[in-house]
Amino acid sequence: MSRLSRRTFVYTAIALLSAGLGPQAIAAEPIKIGLITALSGQSALAGEAISRGMLVAIDEINAKGGLLGGRKLELVRRDDEANPAKGVVAARELIYKEKAAVIFGGLDTPVSMAIVPLVNQAKVPFMGPWAAGTPITKNGANPNYVFRVSAVDEIVDMGMVDYAQKHFKTSKFGLIMVNNPWGESNEKGLVAALAAKGMKPVGSEKFEGNDVDVVPQLTRLKAAGADTLFMVGNVGPSAQVVKSLDRMGWKVPVVSHWGPAGGRFTELAGPNAKEVHFVQTYSFFGKQSPVGEKVIAALKAKYPDVKGPENITPAVGVANAYDAMQLTALAIERAGSTDGDAIRQGFYKIDGYDGLIKQYKQPFTPAVHDALTEKDYVWAQFIDNRILPVGLAQ
Repeated sequence: MSRLSRRTFVYTAIALLSAGLGPQAIAAEPIKIGLITALSGQSALAGEAISRGMLVAIDEINAKGGLLGGRKLELVRRDDEANPAKGVVAARELIYKEKAAVIFGGLDTPVSMAIVPLVNQAKVPFMGPWAAGTPITKNGANPNYVFRVSAVDEIVDMGMVDYAQKHFKTSKFGLIMVNNPWGESNEKGLVAALAAKGMKPVGSEKFEGNDVDVVPQLTRLKAAGADTLFMVGNVGPSAQVVKSLDRMGWKVPVVSHWGPAGGRFTELAGPNAKEVHFVQTYSFFGKQSPVGEKVIAALKAKYPDVKGPENITPAVGVANAYDAMQLTALAIERAGSTDGDAIRQGFYKIDGYDGLIKQYKQPFTPAVHDALTEKDYVWAQFIDNRILPVGLAQ
């Protein structure tokens, strides 16, 4: 080694050590966790809820010393603007530039469906804390790198039918669905759920995400004799369904997937937003478990706008993301590395975890990549801009 290069080496080493970047610090570089979700637009509130759930979990994990011998977790976020093409661009950046160990998907089934082939090809685990499309996890890949802590359409659809029959005592169901892969997933699931009970829908109608008038579709469902509507759509289009019902003067029960919970639904839908009953996986209202109390306290400490359960909204975004992040951390620990395939197998090695939504017992197997079941759902309404379980909403 020349005198100049030796001098450069010594100076560089001194500079690194002075900055606290010695061999141990360099080895303990952060583990990057990517998040692709809507951080702007009508569903930004839900994207922020996912972020908050993840960050509370990450703070907790880092406070305990991090993972893999002291490596801290670092969240790297990208806004997909609810656009599949932008979601794919974000996924490529997180995989190949940021070298994220695991990527979390966000809100929209079409965005997640566009990302799924990419992560399976790149062998990077993908965790879903919101999008419920059945084919996201049941995607046919072997090995499959996609996991989820969220609702699953085909299970929610059975729950929607059961809930409508028990709560409203109705039997003539009309389907009003957004015209995209999420709507298609639920149309298929609802038809199957009704067929299992010897029934079929009296009609099935589609609407576009930017429609501002759904009266023609609803008029056809009314003429067909529908006494209950099953609705699937995100915040904006779901609000248009409610406003179109108002214009028609048609008072009919609406049982919905959880799309309305993702943002400014009450503001956009008007006073009859409260008439929509929708599925949730968690509520911060009512008696909480020790984990629930801990999460509420952490949210209050971290976010000044959180004064109580009414400010933790949508609750499913926070709860699903919190549990999903904790389970992902366990998978990384079981893997003993940040190698994608090792983490995938690490998910199968989780025996149990006392979570926010429930106590998980072997939540993932090679055949089952969804941690939540039909027993993990609650039904809710908007009351005074608050998402309350139906029992508390009366």
